Amino acid sequence: MTRALFATATGAALLLLARPAAAHPYETFVDIENEEDLYDLQATGQIGDDTFEALDELLARGVDLNTADREELYSLPNLSYDDVDAILKYRSLRGAITDPTDLVGAGALTQDKLLAISAFLVMRTPSGLPLATHGKLLVQTRWAQKDTRLPPVMLRARVTTAKHLTAGLGATFTRLKLGEVVWDPNRGAILADPPGAQLHVPKVYVRWDDGKTDAIVGSFRAGFGERLTFDNASDYTPNGLYGDDLINHSNYLVRGCKESTGELDAPPCDGTTYTTPDYAWRDGLFGAAAGVRHIAAGSGWVQVYGWGSFHRRSIYQYELYDRDKCQDPRNDADPDCAAPQVLKHPDGAVLDPTAGYSFQVLPDILREAVAGGNATYFADRRNYVGVTGYGAKPFDLMDGVHLDYQEWSNRPSGGGFGAVGVNAAFGRKWLDVAAEVTRSFDAMTPTIGPTQGGGGEAAVLRATATGDKRELEVSFRYFGLDFVNPFARPIAAADEYDGQRARDEVGGRVRYTAKHGDLNVRAAMEVWNLTTEKVPRTDDYVRIDYAINAPVGWGFWVEYEDKDLTSGGRGECFAVETFVDEVTGAPVLCKGRRLSTTGRLHINPDKKLRLTGQLTHKLLDDPKHPDGFRNDVSAWLIAQYHLSDLVRLRGRLRYLNEDIGDPATLETSIWAYADATFRLRTRDALRIRADLYKWLDTRDSTKARSPNPELWLWLEYQAKF
Repeated sequence: MTRALFATATGAALLLLARPAAAHPYETFVDIENEEDLYDLQATGQIGDDTFEALDELLARGVDLNTADREELYSLPNLSYDDVDAILKYRSLRGAITDPTDLVGAGALTQDKLLAISAFLVMRTPSGLPLATHGKLLVQTRWAQKDTRLPPVMLRARVTTAKHLTAGLGATFTRLKLGEVVWDPNRGAILADPPGAQLHVPKVYVRWDDGKTDAIVGSFRAGFGERLTFDNASDYTPNGLYGDDLINHSNYLVRGCKESTGELDAPPCDGTTYTTPDYAWRDGLFGAAAGVRHIAAGSGWVQVYGWGSFHRRSIYQYELYDRDKCQDPRNDADPDCAAPQVLKHPDGAVLDPTAGYSFQVLPDILREAVAGGNATYFADRRNYVGVTGYGAKPFDLMDGVHLDYQEWSNRPSGGGFGAVGVNAAFGRKWLDVAAEVTRSFDAMTPTIGPTQGGGGEAAVLRATATGDKRELEVSFRYFGLDFVNPFARPIAAADEYDGQRARDEVGGRVRYTAKHGDLNVRAAMEVWNLTTEKVPRTDDYVRIDYAINAPVGWGFWVEYEDKDLTSGGRGECFAVETFVDEVTGAPVLCKGRRLSTTGRLHINPDKKLRLTGQLTHKLLDDPKHPDGFRNDVSAWLIAQYHLSDLVRLRGRLRYLNEDIGDPATLETSIWAYADATFRLRTRDALRIRADLYKWLDTRDSTKARSPNPELWLWLEYQAKF
């Protein structure tokens, strides 16, 4: 079967399934109890990185059924527009939702959907006290056996009082992040203080939200429309402001020393010892924002938002160049256009030879000012038109050098940038249609390559048909070559052009979700074209799960990805975007394909115990297999046991072999963990977890790796009040 025929057949199958149709377009039915369950979904491939990021933000923030609008409710997993409208209708009739189980009794939600979204809900018990206070606290730390420093610590806290006032905090103690950075004019390089113990409070905010007026000072996110003009909120359909106190963790150890040769004769460390990573966070906005949600305007209403942010940005060291030396960062032939060298601040005399740093994030090296606003007229909650615009400008923090962004950074070089766009939505009965058209602006004036600079156009159109337990979404998108908008997060393919996903792309996607009795079906077909390179691509999947909540159930998933529907063949690359030709040394666009199949089986012997097995096999193109496919396999065994209302036990075992038959090329490993959660009080929990990770392949890097096997220990305490 040819590539084009395969894609056509997949599309036909999806359309046969897609009768007038429902649920939010996540890849799987999401049923979790806490954040670690979400990490498990990501690790087992049930959700992708984008879905994980969106759900992790949503889980940390929480959704209040009594205040959330239609857009925020639709971001909850497993809910269709029919479900969302039923919740809003029930809330309107009853005035408030005091007990979520009432939604099941009223027929607004099924029991399985309510249980699945319960971890994301924030329910506030009505109180007659005007200063009633409630909140939560989460503290976590980790340790590995080769750690020589104090372990990292993460703290997240949130308190709500006076009914409408919320304060949030995200803080972390780190040991591996570089210290202060300065410019050394004598070397023409950046000097960085070595890593050491540091306390960071990147997330802190105070917010007043009474349902009509919303104001926030500190760390926040914002998003509107189809996410084409402005969005950094991660919601599928954002509309407004969101507090930001999220701190993340990684599930892998990292090199304990990243020092390179620099000015020395040899590297100061071999980089083979691995240690616990620091906790991390995603840069958001930091400043002030406010909005009025409901200004009466005839039979409808108007919402108005405005925001301003002035925050420091940490940058990956290779994203920078010196604009005083380089006219266009796209000129790879000019050595002055390379990223400045990063060196360790000398311990002795200023000009003593010193080590370098590689693959490091430079802390607080630039500042970015952002200001924007949104105004939207609603005829009703499904029909509206709005306009959104923003402007941003970077500022240097380092004296003596004028740093700017490389072309592959997600920020445009040259100075200020921004965008203005119009979005609209139309809804009647079973159909919802939404669209956004945006023009970006920037100060880029490139002299090399096809881009012209100055900004470009983009558009997104999305239609959703919802029916009896079915939902069909069809979307189209166009992103111009010169559309450079770092705050655009619309529906887009995972590939990038010069650091931007929403750029140089024309494509469409069909996504379908349905429940036929005990059979849950999720399917999608996506086809897009890289307009400058004229390369059509596709990413399609069908996932069938039977009896998700029954004592015995199974699932079968198939995904097909092709990076060039018109050409390519054996020996192509797939795992990366570009591949360096071993003969010419020139970068070559990857044009390979991958076929993934997964089988799952779960058994619930009783209400306390759930056992799940999963086997995944992948066929993919690889230059090391010119006459066939590379074979990858992974197997999972997962157990969850509720010993009692106070104790929950969980364990997982994974075997991974990324290239069967060639243990000297890629990873082969076994990963196991055991987790115990103890309820100390009604709303307090202590969690203890131990991981064992054993590398089995015969690569030189694995032979030198220490420790192997790896042992990680986790300790977490969570309190709600």
